[in-house]
Amino acid sequence: MDFDEYRRLACLSIATKPLSVLMELRARRYLVAQGLTFIGANYACRFGELDLIFKDNDCLVFVEVKYRSRASHGDAAAQVGLSKQGKMIRSAQFFLQKQGLNEYNTKYRFDVISLDGLAIRPRISWLKNAFFGA
Repeated sequence: MDFDEYRRLACLSIATKPLSVLMELRARRYLVAQGLTFIGANYACRFGELDLIFKDNDCLVFVEVKYRSRASHGDAAAQVGLSKQGKMIRSAQFFLQKQGLNEYNTKYRFDVISLDGLAIRPRISWLKNAFFGA
């Protein structure tokens, strides 16, 4: 993170920009820096919401972003339970259908970006293929 980004984050009030939005932006920048191509954010449908959508070569990547300030509440990635996984799977299937893609012929995966620690400089962990769809 460069100094300007650090200063912007430090100056933003949580009242003006929810912390979750800032963490999703941080996760987005991290994945772009890793070579993924950004497709969209906060895709919502009747089945749930997909935080971030990327393309990694020929594979679509549906990303859940989790932030925890304290380890006492558990690792952020551990917060993606079976219920959330099911919602993400159904939302991704709906997204693929709306894009005119066949889920059986389209490569896709589910990743989790975990941000842990102080919001100003969290530790970022990227769990590829965190779980599998139906």
